[in-house]
Amino acid sequence: MSLAHIHATRPTFNRPDLSLAPPVAAPRIRAVPSGTEARGFVLYVGIDEAKAAAAGTSLNRIVEALKALAVDIAPSAETYAAVALAPQGTGGRDVDVVRLALQDPAALAAHRAEPEELDRASSGVIVDISRKRVILDNETAALTYKEFELLQYLVLREGRTIDRAEIISSLWNSADEEDTPNERTIDVHVRRLRSKLGRYEDIVRTVRGVGYRFDRHADVAIRQSTTPSPDLF
Repeated sequence: MSLAHIHATRPTFNRPDLSLAPPVAAPRIRAVPSGTEARGFVLYVGIDEAKAAAAGTSLNRIVEALKALAVDIAPSAETYAAVALAPQGTGGRDVDVVRLALQDPAALAAHRAEPEELDRASSGVIVDISRKRVILDNETAALTYKEFELLQYLVLREGRTIDRAEIISSLWNSADEEDTPNERTIDVHVRRLRSKLGRYEDIVRTVRGVGYRFDRHADVAIRQSTTPSPDLF
C-alpha cells in the first residue's frame, strides 16, 4: 500500500468549534486574599556562578532565557531581575541566601526567629550586614543609613577598587538629579564613615586617582547579608 493511499484513507474527526465554547476562568491563586489581585510573581533561583559554569551556562544567560520565556508566553509581561550578593564563604543553601538577600518576608521572619548570635569578640570589627550595623570593640557604631550602605557596597566587593562614579550610580540610582551627589560629596561621605570607624578607619582604603576599596583585616568579621543587592540585570 502506498503512502498516498495511507494518507487518503486516514480517518477524519469533527473538531469542536472552540470559538463557540464559553471562556474558562483561570483558577484563583490560593495565596491571594479576597479583595486583592495578583500583579505578578517572584521566582527565586539559587545557583552561584561556579555551579552555572559547571552546567555550561552563566547567571546572565539563565536570566535572559527566563525573561525571554516570560515575554514569549505573555508578550505584555514586564520583567525585572536582581542578583543577590553575599560575602564569599557565606554558608547555607543558595536559594535560602537569595531569599534573605532579596527580602522575602517568610525567609526574613524565619531568620529573625533564630537565636541572635552573641558578639563574642572583645575587640575588633563586626560588619553585621544582616542587621545593618557595625560593632567596634563590642560597641555599636553610630552610622547613618547611607554610611552603612556605602560600607556594605565596598564590603560585598572586597578587594576591588570602586570608583566614585560607580558609587554614585549604584547608591543614588533612584535619587532626583538635584539630590544626586558629585564625586567630592562621596569623599565627604567616606571621611565621615572613617571618622566613625575610629582606629579601624583603614579598612576603607583610598586608591589615589581611582576610588575606594574595602580591605579585610584579621580582626574584621562579616556577617551574612540579608539586604537587597544593588546589582541588577
